[in-house]
Amino acid sequence: MKMSPNKEDYIKAIFGLSKENDIVSNKDIANKLSISAASVTDMISRLVKEGMVTHYPYKGVKLTETGIRTSNQLIRKHRVLEVFLYEKLGFKWNEVHEEADRLEHASSDKFIERLDEFLDHPTYDPHGGVIPNADGTVDAPLNTLLNLSDLEIGDHFLVREVSDDEDLLNYLHDKNFSLNKNYELQNIDSYDGTITISDDETGAALTISEKALSQIKVSPLPKND
Repeated sequence: MKMSPNKEDYIKAIFGLSKENDIVSNKDIANKLSISAASVTDMISRLVKEGMVTHYPYKGVKLTETGIRTSNQLIRKHRVLEVFLYEKLGFKWNEVHEEADRLEHASSDKFIERLDEFLDHPTYDPHGGVIPNADGTVDAPLNTLLNLSDLEIGDHFLVREVSDDEDLLNYLHDKNFSLNKNYELQNIDSYDGTITISDDETGAALTISEKALSQIKVSPLPKND
């Protein structure tokens, strides 16, 4: 089904918000997209008719199975473009999200599949996010990831995924924090929750604010005996 860029933005917004709550309120959608409540009501009516969402009176909406598959297909398009920008055009990991947003609405499914083949079928985007399959399904991850906030002092970990948030990515880029690197959690500030970690390879130390910790996914590494 050919969708307008506006409709695509709605479905992606609902999908993103539903990770926290299964039912997403119209108010949250309006805030997420910076639009009026009346505009949200109008679009929700269209999405209900198309079978993309189920509406719960006085509560909000929830994506149907069709809506979830569609959102995953949109996410696939975005993340394949991010890989191309990062691997082939030299964009930094904190720059690709905005550029991919501009490109995804103008990119056909055929183009994305050709690009996916050109890139040798990547499975993760530059932020560690899983790239869904072309049919909108998502393969189950082999390892369960933890939030960085779940670890304790002395734990070693591998950074696997970072939320696709521009402010967060700029923050981590400025600190030279990287995906797919091993670190040790050295200290947790008892007052504000800021942590200190060190690079297992270079020993370089850096601090990460408590606000960022739940947006960083890691794989714990075995403790050294």
